[in-house]
Amino acid sequence: MITNFNDMQKFGQANMDSSMKVLGEMTKSWQAIAAEFSDYTKRSFEDGTATFEQLMGSKSLEQAMDIQTKFVKRSYDEYMHQMAKIGSMYAEFAKGMYKPMEKMMQGQR
Repeated sequence: MITNFNDMQKFGQANMDSSMKVLGEMTKSWQAIAAEFSDYTKRSFEDGTATFEQLMGSKSLEQAMDIQTKFVKRSYDEYMHQMAKIGSMYAEFAKGMYKPMEKMMQGQR
């Protein structure tokens, strides 16, 4: 409980410190997530371009269907892997946001 000016000042400083830590964690997490999406998009585009080139060089309909089937399977697998990775990054983001607030609340008890 706040009983004097010094306690109020410490409480305000603790809140400011926690807020700055939360903002720092938020920034780092968003940058990591954005970089991951950017890398995935680049890999996906490169794979699509390479597959298109293979399709243009295919000699038969069966070969073209095989190339397309492998591309779809590869794209789906990569997408599911990427979404699981991004999901875990969001979970870590939420944990990181909560830690400074948890420490602040424990200090007030």
